[in-house]
Amino acid sequence: MLMAELSAKSGVPVTTVKYYLREGLLPEGVRTSATRATYGDIHLHRLRVVRALIDAGVSVAGARKVIATLDDPPENVSDLIGAAHAAALPRSEGGIDLADAERLAERLGWQPGMCERECLEDVARSLDALRRAGFEISPNVMTAYLRAVETIAAAEVSDIPVDDPEEAVRYVVLGTALAEPLLLALRRMAEQITAVRRFPPKDQHGNG
Repeated sequence: MLMAELSAKSGVPVTTVKYYLREGLLPEGVRTSATRATYGDIHLHRLRVVRALIDAGVSVAGARKVIATLDDPPENVSDLIGAAHAAALPRSEGGIDLADAERLAERLGWQPGMCERECLEDVARSLDALRRAGFEISPNVMTAYLRAVETIAAAEVSDIPVDDPEEAVRYVVLGTALAEPLLLALRRMAEQITAVRRFPPKDQHGNG
């Protein structure tokens, strides 16, 4: 297919496709003349991944890192997932105390090297924000958090299309960018429902 057809099928403007080509996010097409090239399904699939990365807020440099991993995929699927997570998270800042984050990670079975530093830093920043606000999460609630996220992670990881590295990356990146807001919304909804069940509203006679 020509670039115009690639653009039409993917929904990505021609100018954006050209930009991705210049940035090395898409492989070059097969030249048919000095000014024309043809593209195949591999370009269409790769374009979907690149678009998902960029739309999720991943920088061009971060997207390039993920694409490089796709071009030379690691043998271990967890490394591919780690690269996708790292691209979707803020860049490692360094100098962040990870001790508390690591202690929580250990309760999930973590050992050094089992997750990207960016993930630990994200947890550490959240814990620091809680401390600065003077808000303490009780041990019981933190245990509930860990149990819940472990259950969610087990379900999500089992659903990752590991036989297709590009779809696996797309699943992880979109899951990070789009499913996390859904999780927060579901939590708020569940809290309201649970509160009403535990503390039923009183009727006009003051009866609960």
